[in-house]
Amino acid sequence: MKNTIVWFQNDLRLDDHPAFSFAVQRGYGVIPVFIWSPGEEGLWAPGEASRWWLSRSLGCLQSDLEKRGLRLVIRAGKTLNQLRALIRETKADCLAWNRRYEPAARKRDAALESKIRDMGVSLRPFNANLVFDPGQVKTRSGKPFQVFTPFWNACLAQKTPAVPMKIPRKIQAPSRWPKSISLRRLRLEPERDWTKGLGTYWEPGSSGAGKQLKKFLREGFSGYPSGRNLPSVSGTSRLSPHLHFGEISPKRIWHEVSRHAAAKRESVMPGTAEVYLRQLLWREFAWHLLYHFPETAEAPLRKKFSRFPWRKDEKSFRAWRKGRTGYPIVDAGMRELWKTGWMHNRVRMIAGSFLVKDLLISWLEGARWFWDTLVDADLANNTLGWQWVAGCGADAAPYFRIFNPVLQGEKFDFRGDYVRRWVPELSKMPDAWIHKPWQAPSRVLEKAGVILGGTYPKPIVDRGSARQRALAIFSRI
Repeated sequence: MKNTIVWFQNDLRLDDHPAFSFAVQRGYGVIPVFIWSPGEEGLWAPGEASRWWLSRSLGCLQSDLEKRGLRLVIRAGKTLNQLRALIRETKADCLAWNRRYEPAARKRDAALESKIRDMGVSLRPFNANLVFDPGQVKTRSGKPFQVFTPFWNACLAQKTPAVPMKIPRKIQAPSRWPKSISLRRLRLEPERDWTKGLGTYWEPGSSGAGKQLKKFLREGFSGYPSGRNLPSVSGTSRLSPHLHFGEISPKRIWHEVSRHAAAKRESVMPGTAEVYLRQLLWREFAWHLLYHFPETAEAPLRKKFSRFPWRKDEKSFRAWRKGRTGYPIVDAGMRELWKTGWMHNRVRMIAGSFLVKDLLISWLEGARWFWDTLVDADLANNTLGWQWVAGCGADAAPYFRIFNPVLQGEKFDFRGDYVRRWVPELSKMPDAWIHKPWQAPSRVLEKAGVILGGTYPKPIVDRGSARQRALAIFSRI
């Protein structure tokens, strides 16, 4: 009996899964496989938050497959070795998978395809986790885009994304299953106990992704254009970790958002769907950049920044990581990250700008910390975001744009609700002073129970002098 191996990676779903659907349509035995090979051949090994999520997402995928009479075969080791072994054991004549676009994954897959094809096996790779293939959208001269708006317009000129594929109903299991190790043996759970509370905030898995999309469309979609910038409200979709692990396809989101907007056209702010879909396409833009400029995961796109004199200041870096900088909006964001594995995008920009421009600590140091602590630690998005705030990437903020955490806090957290939630020692501070407690009169601090340098730290850097220092260095570069 012929068999088709479906190799799962960061596409942990069955809905709108091209490789899985293709395998089912072949009409032979379908063997779903996951191979744990962290850090293989240059791939960034998942951080602790990602490992926590992956463990639960794989469990959900296992359950979804079992409901349909299938199993998830789990292996650990070098990907090529495990796939070749599985092909021999199952006598599979076809391998189907959805591509990953990280630079190291592309190199690995190129070598893998060559060696597996030599075994006489048919190979069927697909694009499942992006609306458009990274090599599909180019300028008129055939070059990659480096500015988002022209990229967005070029995407809109493409064909409307295909209708998402539903989960196949009739699925053929193999006559005999290959050996598999248990999910527990992968030891995905982080050694540090900080991730234990993440389950309070998230429901990993395709079911959780579907629930989150429905919740967003029901509760947050109509106010998205303004609410997405307010960290104290649920104004964003919070689908980023589900997209990162491929628990829901971007095409599914695209079509559901468009359909919902059309049905609610009389009550939804005009253009709301476009505002949201632009953000979905920013994710595409990030992968477009990483695909065409693979070196940017660890080096600036703008080469002149490679000689930037970044500071090594472990004390300040530790204060930033722990949310003890003395700047409330920055500290709130870093504490939200540590508690929930996520941070509001507006606050990511503020906290990122503070690290690279006020403290002059390398964007790559920040990117590595986010990689370890974010449940949506997407290599392309993480790289784009950090190079944007540092001013060294594509479509980047100009070097002289330095976020003022006080003004940003007063604008986007004007009542201080976000700060009060994540920095409870400032909970009794009046609105007028909550984003700048060091400027508050002593009687105000006393009444609020705040002791600067005691219950809450004094600012670790003077913004005025830090800004001038940064401008001087950036202008020279």
